[in-house]
Amino acid sequence: MKKKKNILAGIIVILMAALFILAAFVVINKKNGDKLPESTTVSPVDQVLLRDLKRNYPPTPKEVLRFYSDITTCFYREDLTEEQLSKLALKAREVYDSELCADKTEEEYLEDLKKDILTFQAMDLVVSGYSLSSSTDVEFFSADGFDFARMYANYRLRQGTEYAYINEVFLLRKDENGHWKIYGWDVVEEESDSEQVMENE
Repeated sequence: MKKKKNILAGIIVILMAALFILAAFVVINKKNGDKLPESTTVSPVDQVLLRDLKRNYPPTPKEVLRFYSDITTCFYREDLTEEQLSKLALKAREVYDSELCADKTEEEYLEDLKKDILTFQAMDLVVSGYSLSSSTDVEFFSADGFDFARMYANYRLRQGTEYAYINEVFLLRKDENGHWKIYGWDVVEEESDSEQVMENE
């Protein structure tokens, strides 16, 4: 009789343990089901807007220009809401030198930017890619007590099935926090090499 009771008690313990494991499995699966799928992609606009420049500022002139060029492709390639455009414009100004920012208020900058974007849209133009100077081609120099860097960016414009290239030279200045900021830029002679490898297409 005692043996039967022990066997019955053992079966009850095993059943309770199995129920506990099953309940734990259900709870864990429910929690995992609330998470975003691992394959969820972040749009180029969100990638730019999610970067906190106060904590994660680009460390080199090339990385600053790469970030700015990512913003530029968003301006002239993506369909933006009014809110996204305003936020992107503020991000762009975060990598501008203080003297460049002083040339226009935020409102003036945004208005001019909107006009430029509308001009591109009216001409069916988009910025479809860009390439930057290699790190070894960045020219560093000092002037008036400041450190400067000069480098090039080549932007590819697409109009329908036609492509054109615009080459620009950028000047960056290091600020009091050691951050490289865009001091200004200018268009230089267009490159006609259609075989140049483009980034971020």
